[in-house]
Amino acid sequence: MPAGTIRYWAAAKAAAGTAEEPYTAATLAEALGAVRERHPGELTRVLRRCSFLVDGEPVGSRSHETVRLAEGGTVEVLPPFAGG
Repeated sequence: MPAGTIRYWAAAKAAAGTAEEPYTAATLAEALGAVRERHPGELTRVLRRCSFLVDGEPVGSRSHETVRLAEGGTVEVLPPFAGG
Protein backbone atom coordinates (compact mmCIF):
# COMPACT_ATOMS: atom_id res chain seq x y z
CA MET A 1 0.00 0.00 0.00
CA PRO A 2 1.39 3.43 -0.93
CA ALA A 3 2.74 5.69 1.81
CA GLY A 4 3.18 9.46 1.65
CA THR A 5 2.41 12.73 3.40
CA ILE A 6 -0.79 14.66 4.11
CA ARG A 7 -0.20 18.40 4.54
CA TYR A 8 -2.77 20.56 6.29
CA TRP A 9 -3.21 24.29 5.68
CA ALA A 10 -4.95 27.10 7.60
CA ALA A 11 -8.08 25.89 9.47
CA ALA A 12 -7.30 22.24 8.63
CA LYS A 13 -3.85 22.61 10.23
CA ALA A 14 -5.38 24.14 13.35
CA ALA A 15 -8.03 21.41 13.60
CA ALA A 16 -5.51 18.59 13.05
CA GLY A 17 -3.04 20.08 15.52
CA THR A 18 -0.22 19.37 13.09
CA ALA A 19 1.09 20.68 9.77
CA GLU A 20 1.52 17.20 8.28
CA GLU A 21 1.33 13.50 8.95
CA PRO A 22 1.97 10.29 7.03
CA TYR A 23 -0.62 8.31 5.11
CA THR A 24 -0.73 4.68 4.09
CA ALA A 25 -3.59 4.32 1.63
CA ALA A 26 -4.33 3.39 -1.97
CA THR A 27 -6.93 6.10 -2.57
CA LEU A 28 -7.75 9.58 -1.33
CA ALA A 29 -10.96 8.20 0.20
CA GLU A 30 -8.96 5.69 2.27
CA ALA A 31 -6.49 8.34 3.41
CA LEU A 32 -9.26 10.74 4.45
CA GLY A 33 -11.12 7.94 6.23
CA ALA A 34 -8.00 7.29 8.32
CA VAL A 35 -7.67 11.03 9.03
CA ARG A 36 -11.27 11.16 10.27
CA GLU A 37 -10.59 8.22 12.60
CA ARG A 38 -7.43 9.85 14.02
CA HIS A 39 -8.96 13.31 14.34
CA PRO A 40 -12.67 13.07 15.11
CA GLY A 41 -14.42 16.35 15.77
CA GLU A 42 -13.40 19.68 14.30
CA LEU A 43 -11.12 18.34 11.54
CA THR A 44 -13.92 16.10 10.27
CA ARG A 45 -16.14 19.19 9.97
CA VAL A 46 -13.39 21.21 8.27
CA LEU A 47 -12.72 18.45 5.72
CA ARG A 48 -16.28 18.80 4.37
CA ARG A 49 -15.38 22.27 3.07
CA CYS A 50 -11.86 21.53 1.84
CA SER A 51 -10.42 21.06 -1.60
CA PHE A 52 -7.54 18.68 -2.20
CA LEU A 53 -4.40 18.52 -4.30
CA VAL A 54 -2.78 15.15 -4.92
CA ASP A 55 0.83 15.49 -6.05
CA GLY A 56 0.10 19.06 -7.09
CA GLU A 57 -2.98 18.23 -9.18
CA PRO A 58 -6.45 19.45 -8.11
CA VAL A 59 -8.90 16.67 -7.28
CA GLY A 60 -11.86 18.85 -8.21
CA SER A 61 -15.19 17.03 -8.39
CA ARG A 62 -13.68 13.57 -8.92
CA SER A 63 -14.88 10.89 -6.52
CA HIS A 64 -12.27 10.41 -3.80
CA GLU A 65 -12.56 6.63 -4.29
CA THR A 66 -11.16 7.01 -7.82
CA VAL A 67 -8.17 9.19 -6.89
CA ARG A 68 -5.18 6.86 -6.59
CA LEU A 69 -2.29 7.78 -4.28
CA ALA A 70 1.33 7.15 -5.16
CA GLU A 71 4.24 5.93 -3.07
CA GLY A 72 5.96 9.02 -1.68
CA GLY A 73 3.08 11.25 -2.77
CA THR A 74 1.60 14.31 -1.13
CA VAL A 75 -2.00 15.20 -0.35
CA GLU A 76 -2.61 18.91 0.34
CA VAL A 77 -5.73 19.73 2.40
CA LEU A 78 -6.90 23.25 1.52
CA PRO A 79 -9.77 24.87 3.41
CA PRO A 80 -11.57 27.76 1.74
CA PHE A 81 -9.52 30.94 1.95
CA ALA A 82 -10.94 34.40 2.50
CA GLY A 83 -10.29 37.18 0.05
CA GLY A 84 -9.70 36.86 -3.63
